[in-house]
Amino acid sequence: MNVLLTRILGPVLGLAFLSGPALAQPKPDPNWPCVQRKVATLSAGQFWTGPDVAAAGDWGSDNDAAVLAQKIASRRTDLSQVGPLLDTFVEKFGSDKDAKDKALTRVFAGVFEVLNGERDKVVSGIARYAQGQRRMAERIRDEADKISQVKDAPSASDATELPKDQSELETKFAWDRRIFQERSQSLTYVCEVPQLLEQRLGELARLIQARL
Repeated sequence: MNVLLTRILGPVLGLAFLSGPALAQPKPDPNWPCVQRKVATLSAGQFWTGPDVAAAGDWGSDNDAAVLAQKIASRRTDLSQVGPLLDTFVEKFGSDKDAKDKALTRVFAGVFEVLNGERDKVVSGIARYAQGQRRMAERIRDEADKISQVKDAPSASDATELPKDQSELETKFAWDRRIFQERSQSLTYVCEVPQLLEQRLGELARLIQARL
């Protein structure tokens, strides 16, 4: 890569998803662009130490548990609201601890399925997003190469296979580079979502287990 191409493309190549300290540790999945370690799958046992989830029954068949699970799993529900919602839920079981614990376990099962499903979609989306960024990075490199060749050509005859309108090529390169940088900045925030969902899942599990 010549000096001009390095100067033009340098800021693009410096983005975290392509190179730099953030990628010093090689990642087993080439499609994973995030600094955060990729955890492909989650298991209920990572968050739940209460009664056996399978033995508690199908959470979807328990309407009250299903409604509560979906409500508290939603990020629209602030964590400060979860405790009172759970307290109201358990009140109806009175002194029947076994029924209460099974119902709470079903609530957790629902929360886990909802949040884990949402997380799976985000993780898959990040991989697809990164693949699109790689394709765009390759296009930007090609555009930068062409610009460099035009500028380095000693005469017009040396650039017969290049676009005649150099200004148009440079405009396209600048636009693609801007889009790439904006998408890379967005990716930085998206990469935090799986971890945020895991944190929410862990906090909800803690709150539910506190009422067993």
